Amino acid sequence: MTETTTKRRGQGFAGMDPERQRQISSAGGKAAHQNGTGHEFDSEEAREAGRKGEAVSGARRRAARALAREG
Repeated sequence: MTETTTKRRGQGFAGMDPERQRQISSAGGKAAHQNGTGHEFDSEEAREAGRKGEAVSGARRRAARALAREG
């Protein structure tokens, strides 16, 4: 088989077992909320982002920019 026909696994996080990825992600989310840096979108925020056709990450990016402008 050539390299193009073999299934390749990613390296690092992408190459991990999906269950292990979930465990690591869960631990990171819990740590963020414990530190007070986690954010949960309420239904109104999600509705607004949906109306604008934006991904959640876009909304977070804009929020971070707004905070940075405020100083």
